[in-house]
Amino acid sequence: MNLVIDIGNTRVKAALFKDNHLFELKIYESVSALLSDFNFIRQAKNAIIGSVVDELELFYSALSSILPTVVFNSQTKIPLINLYHSAATLGSDRLAASVGAYNLYPNSTILVIDAGTCIKYNFINSKNEYLGGAISPGIEMKFKALEHFTSKLPLIEFDKSYSELIGTNTKNSILSGVLNGTVAEIDGLISDYTSNFPDLICILTGGDSEFLAKRLKNSIFTHQNLVLKGLNDILNYNLEKN
Repeated sequence: MNLVIDIGNTRVKAALFKDNHLFELKIYESVSALLSDFNFIRQAKNAIIGSVVDELELFYSALSSILPTVVFNSQTKIPLINLYHSAATLGSDRLAASVGAYNLYPNSTILVIDAGTCIKYNFINSKNEYLGGAISPGIEMKFKALEHFTSKLPLIEFDKSYSELIGTNTKNSILSGVLNGTVAEIDGLISDYTSNFPDLICILTGGDSEFLAKRLKNSIFTHQNLVLKGLNDILNYNLEKN
């Protein structure tokens, strides 16, 4: 059993994988909450940590004292050729999602869209080379930015039922701008990629993937836990190499 940990900007996901199958998934508010769940951790024989935040050395050390742990970084072996020019600054979640997509569709041209705190676009070509992509603000970040950087606009709660084009008051205008604008952004980028790569496979993942998948015009596959799957694939790849 593998313990796979994805430390994001807003929450900590931890999953147990049996072979290549997700066996159990838990979400924690902090790494200390995860560490206190000793019975959950002890089910695993090996662990991998992917993180987009810094200063977690104490957590890494504590987990490593319980079971062998791989800390995923730019030096970790992966089954993709990483051609990103600044590999050391590449978020672990972006590369892990790409590895997960590669293992689902090897030797394919793939665009992975991870819609969470940020919206991250990751491109893999048919030579199994990771090239990069794009990063833009996620839905919740856009709502917060409108409130933070203006004096009169309020902080609006994400209303997943909103579907109107024309906002007839300030609240609905913000909802229309953020939600319709995000959908238009993703659809536009998919169309741009498809015009250059007609055989493109698009995979959508992340916390907002279910909401977005219902509204996108382009054909797209969804995989809610692609980052976790990719981290598990990376752990298995390194265990096999050792």
